Order: sequence, then C-alpha cells, then structure tokens
Amino acid sequence: MIRILLADDQALVRGGFRLILDAEPDMEVVAEAADGAEALERANETQPNLALMDIRMPGLDGIEATRQMLAEAPGIRVLILTTFDLDEYVIDAFRAGASGFLLKTAPPSQLVAAVRTVHEGDALLTPASTRRLIEQVRRSSTSAPQLEQLTARERDVLRLLARGLTNAEIANELVVEPSTVKSHVASVLSKLGLRDRVHAVVFAYENGVILPGA
Repeated sequence: MIRILLADDQALVRGGFRLILDAEPDMEVVAEAADGAEALERANETQPNLALMDIRMPGLDGIEATRQMLAEAPGIRVLILTTFDLDEYVIDAFRAGASGFLLKTAPPSQLVAAVRTVHEGDALLTPASTRRLIEQVRRSSTSAPQLEQLTARERDVLRLLARGLTNAEIANELVVEPSTVKSHVASVLSKLGLRDRVHAVVFAYENGVILPGA
C-alpha cells in the first residue's frame, strides 16, 4: 500500500487529489497539510512513504519542506505538484531531493501513474521540464572526483541512463542481462551518492559525462 501525504494550501485541491488517489486499490491518503510546516508535522505523525508537495504555500514553502522532510526521513519519496512550470522551481525541487515534478493540470491517470513511478524508485519529469533542466545544468559542466570511483562499464551505464534509456534498453545496448544493468545502476547511484535515476541524469550533464544532443 502506498501511504500518501498531501501538502497543498488549497483544500479543494487536496480534496480532489484525495478522491483520485483513494479510489486506487494500492493507495491511501494518510494525512493532509495546508503548508510546509504542517506537512513536516504530519509526516512525523503518520510516516507516509510518499508526499505530494505543492511549491507555493504560506510560511514554509514546498521546496524547503521537501529539504527538511528528506533530511529527517530519507526514505520518503516526494512528488512536486505545481501550477507553475518554471525553471527555478524544477532545479530547486530536485536539488532539495524531490523525485518527481508534475503539473497540476495533468490528467488524473497521469497523476496516479506518477505516484506509482516515484514510489517504485524511478523519477519523473515533464518533457518540457526535462529539456530546460538539461539546458540549465549544461552551462556549468565540470568533472566530479566521484566519477573516478566508477568502473568503465558503470560509466557506460551512466551515459545510457542519461540518454533516458530504460534498464531493458541499456541491457540490449550493452548485450547483458537486465538484472546486471539493475545492479550497475544501483552501484552508480551508491558510488555517486544520488537518490535516483533523474539525479543521475542531472549529475551526468553537470559533470560532462554526456552533452545535450548526444
């Protein structure tokens, strides 16, 4: 069961999300919060495994609430929901540790799919946000010392991962079993200290592992 915390300053929005998510057999909304501070309190009380977090809330905003929540409970996955598809929000959300970014205008089926995707450990970005995120991070491309920890095969996996390939597609590209790719991905994330695949993509572009258009 996916235990969900809803954090949004509009009661009607929370109510709509609750109706959509509680209708799913594998989802349960265990708490609601009207601002970031309340979200931290409810997360501590109810121990959700996923938080749907609005960005613009009074007092403590969604970005800072995400940062503090994940510092206290690293196992929680955070899916950012916002009306504003703006560059700084995307960058800040992922730097805070969020694993997904989805506009509130997305249809219910996309919201449900996004919750499952993030809960399963993958990461989610809207296509437009992905393009702008890559464009943003490429401007300060450097090379991190952590890259020296990766084996040649792990670097190959990181490059393919940054191109958006699934484990099955990477396995086909490298002519190995998907289970081997899964192991390599886990090792890459561990060695680089990254939360999930989307942060690996950001890392790859930031550190010149792959260039836009590659």
